[in-house]
Amino acid sequence: MADVLSQSEIDALLSAISTGEMDAEELKNEEKKSRIRTYDFKHALRFSKDQIRSLARIHENYARHLTSYFAAQLRTYVQISVASVDQLPYEEFIRSIPSATVLNIIEAPPLDGHLIIEMNPNVAYAMLDRLLGGSGTGINKIENLTEIETNLMKGLFKGSLGAFQEAWSSVEKEIHPKLLELEINPQFLQLVSPNETVIVISLSATIGKSSGMINLCLPHVVLEPVIQKLSMHYWMGENKNALSEQEYRVLRERIEHSAIDVKARLGTSQITVQELLGLDVGDVIKLRQQTDQPIIIDIGGFPKFYAQPGKKNKHVAVQIMKPITEEDDLNE
Repeated sequence: MADVLSQSEIDALLSAISTGEMDAEELKNEEKKSRIRTYDFKHALRFSKDQIRSLARIHENYARHLTSYFAAQLRTYVQISVASVDQLPYEEFIRSIPSATVLNIIEAPPLDGHLIIEMNPNVAYAMLDRLLGGSGTGINKIENLTEIETNLMKGLFKGSLGAFQEAWSSVEKEIHPKLLELEINPQFLQLVSPNETVIVISLSATIGKSSGMINLCLPHVVLEPVIQKLSMHYWMGENKNALSEQEYRVLRERIEHSAIDVKARLGTSQITVQELLGLDVGDVIKLRQQTDQPIIIDIGGFPKFYAQPGKKNKHVAVQIMKPITEEDDLNE
């Protein structure tokens, strides 16, 4: 698809042609030349730019939830943000990560297959150090984790899956991620074929004074059931605010039983501080309100109705006369 020029670019182009800086014939000849673009079938692009942007938005939300979770668990400074979103072959992803790292194997029903959350050893050990009461120093000792350390990390990562579920709930409400295994060596992982296209979301993470990357590997086969929901047409076409009949009924019942303040303003007055300090039982304050004028009813602190005072069943009451509109001047 050809690039769309802005109005300023069009004006600059016309100006260059009129002054002779550019030749219109050369532009025509350039347009006639065949445009050839190389395409590598081993690096098939199976996700559109629109879907990539949707995945970026989802995982920006995921990064925010993950920041809150780790900050609460580790009680230290945590900052996580999306660095990049790319699609590449699974084999290339495996080659790009360290030979000894922390790999969380996740399943997320109803999605098929497995996905990977890879955590840089520097970040992973900084988290482990904080869990064990340390200052959060990042030291790469992933190759010789003890059983206790492994279980501690599993518990921390299991708790973080709630952030993943929350971020993806806008696309798939019934998703239930589950940690299957924690691996150290990526060479033992062959979840999909080497040429299978995967989405790799790289998160930049800072834990205390240590920093590194957290990479999410989402194979195409896993995202295939929800791939249509990642397009902008789906987001624009679906009414996200639409409520089911049951949700509407529950919401209405809750609102109907909500308490709200209703106040009848009999009138207003203005006195000095000296007069206020001198007030005593039996004193009368003159209001700026005529007996034949309607009083104002405040709902939740806002003027909503005109009313007239009276009695009903020996109780003081007010009768609503009409609603207050924006054209009404309440200062009159």
